[in-house]
Amino acid sequence: MLRREAAWEYLRGALWVLPAIAVVIALLLGSLLSSVNPAPDTWLYRLAFQGTPDDARTLLIGTAGTMITVIALVLGLTVVALQLSSTQFSPRILRNFLRDRSNQLVLSVFVATFAYSMAGLYTVGVSAGGRTSDYPRLAVTWAIALLFLSLGALVYEVHHLSHSMQVDEIMRKVERETSEVVRHGLLDSAGSAQPPRVLSTAVVVSSALTGYVQAVHADAVVAGAELHDVSVRIAVRAGDHVAAVSTPLAWVWSNSGRVVDAAEVGPAVEQAVRIGFERTLEQDAAFGLRQLVDVASKALSPAINDPYTAVQAVDHLTAVMSILARRDLGPLVLATTGGSVTVPAYDFADYLDLACAQIRRYGSREPTVALALIRLLRDCAVVTAEADRRVAIAGQLRLIVDDATRDIVQPADRTAITAAADLLRQQL
Repeated sequence: MLRREAAWEYLRGALWVLPAIAVVIALLLGSLLSSVNPAPDTWLYRLAFQGTPDDARTLLIGTAGTMITVIALVLGLTVVALQLSSTQFSPRILRNFLRDRSNQLVLSVFVATFAYSMAGLYTVGVSAGGRTSDYPRLAVTWAIALLFLSLGALVYEVHHLSHSMQVDEIMRKVERETSEVVRHGLLDSAGSAQPPRVLSTAVVVSSALTGYVQAVHADAVVAGAELHDVSVRIAVRAGDHVAAVSTPLAWVWSNSGRVVDAAEVGPAVEQAVRIGFERTLEQDAAFGLRQLVDVASKALSPAINDPYTAVQAVDHLTAVMSILARRDLGPLVLATTGGSVTVPAYDFADYLDLACAQIRRYGSREPTVALALIRLLRDCAVVTAEADRRVAIAGQLRLIVDDATRDIVQPADRTAITAAADLLRQQL
């Protein structure tokens, strides 16, 4: 199951999968239409291509050549869009372009049209190594239909590509995907007890791979923990980087004091902790926050100097943090017959620091950025009444005000910040 999940995650981001499927469908469609010979004087025959075999071959050759040019053009535009987005916003948003379903479908139409036309050259006007006047007219008609479909797809792709490069669309998509992860992808820690203390007799299960933790499935560890009557505490969170051999994946111990062999539960832990070469959004809401923080940090750099884009990024962060403030966060503890299985996770203070700290430091000289961060804290305070979360909000507010007071020289620029901070303190 876990291998299927990893394969599905890879296939969703692979640009070649849908075009490959489209080629197979195009060849099957061509084979099916080649066997259809409509009778004369029927409406289907009147819709079929009426030219000679040479006309049909010329049409297919022209269509194939045109599609090669169009594919090269679209791929070139896509590479330019990726380069600009990586330089202007964040290199971590490139995978969003690769996973864009519209780009994959448009490329599939182009590749399918090319494959359909090239395959038709094997049958149109040729039979048993010689020329023939009989050819599948209906199949050639579909080549024309695919050509017009490709024309429409080209116009749509130019529109979609130019629209998807806008910073508003990029951040809106990141916000939407991250919010979905917060609602349905994070570990459900509701009702979890305090994580047990790791005993001194615990043994370490080390990572066999180097990469980023993409997902942690505690249920896969529970069976092994119950079988061997041990407690397991996973040492890594989704999004953490691990190094082969040196990074511990988990600590395993027996509550009875028995000496535990790491090989007993080690395979179950290694299967439960999926490691890949990149971070993904499956269980890693912090990765989505990181992308938005990257956009804000780039905008606040001296090379770009675009504080309004940073404010927009904070607005999108506000939407995600408001959802996080209403969720149960923190480590997941599952009780077993012989102990427990514990999976660490970010708590609200971790997410809040990730959303605010770097932007606060880079934007400490800009009043609008400080005000946007205070609005983020205010919206989080409105939806949560938990004392520890309000303490974290108050701590971030103090840091924002301190940095603004130190770096903003003009007292008039600090007035609005001071007023907003005082109002938020009253709410807290």
